[in-house]
Amino acid sequence: MGRMPFASWSEFGTWVLGAPVLIVVTIVLALVVRWLAHRAIRTVVNNAVERAESHAPTHAEKLLGFDDRRRQRALTLGSLLKSIATFVIATIAILTIMALLGLPLAPLLASAGVGGVALGFGAQSLVKDFLSGIFMIIEDQYGVGDRIDTGEATGTVEEVTLRVTRLRDPAGVVWFIRNGEIVRIGNQSHGWAMATIDLQVAATEDPVKVIDLVKRVVEEFYADPDAQAKLLEPPSVAGVESVAAGAMTIRVFARCVPGEQWGVPRQIREKVKATFDAEGIKLPPVPYAGPVTP
Repeated sequence: MGRMPFASWSEFGTWVLGAPVLIVVTIVLALVVRWLAHRAIRTVVNNAVERAESHAPTHAEKLLGFDDRRRQRALTLGSLLKSIATFVIATIAILTIMALLGLPLAPLLASAGVGGVALGFGAQSLVKDFLSGIFMIIEDQYGVGDRIDTGEATGTVEEVTLRVTRLRDPAGVVWFIRNGEIVRIGNQSHGWAMATIDLQVAATEDPVKVIDLVKRVVEEFYADPDAQAKLLEPPSVAGVESVAAGAMTIRVFARCVPGEQWGVPRQIREKVKATFDAEGIKLPPVPYAGPVTP
């Protein structure tokens, strides 16, 4: 029969009521603190989402999806804060349990410190990528679906992680860009876009008559519900931009939803062309290229 490792049952009872109980208490406390931290973070996130939903958005904010963006950003930050809280609480709990078991923490922490320094030198780029990714999410520099210019590549964002950003350019090529290597970002989908439309007519036409016709066209265009889903406000007619080479240029500005700054001008030009034809407005003369030699 083996010998009991303790001198007496009293000594065994003292040991049971010591380290094992404290370890269990530490684990329970860590779980409770984690639950409280996650609940607090969840409450803050839910309040932010409720404020975004209760806010009465303007026509421009509806088109730009500001509420959805605020909600997505709040949920992303909440998930990030939960992960950080879990990591910190778990680290403290593990170190406390190791101390209760009598393990020497000083040599272990010293070794971990030296190893951390060595690992830090070798993983500087990885740490830089993660920190850049965290700040990109916090500052809401861009999100999935945005069209961005990173300097290295321009395209639509398909995925954003803490380490890399994946985007697809107009040719269909998928680019994986490390967050730490992105020095500047040009977001073509954030906020609004301005479409500039230049309409040319013959320089002999009456500018007042032409401008009035253009204003009528853009007002009718904005009255269309389909156009209001693309435009943030009625297009403005700036007036005569230039008169040169027998052509008079009328400039129109249209503040629209990002991505619509190319389609809206085409639609306005089509309607203006039809109106000019109906009103007998002449277009600029075609420059003479000279005789065609065989």
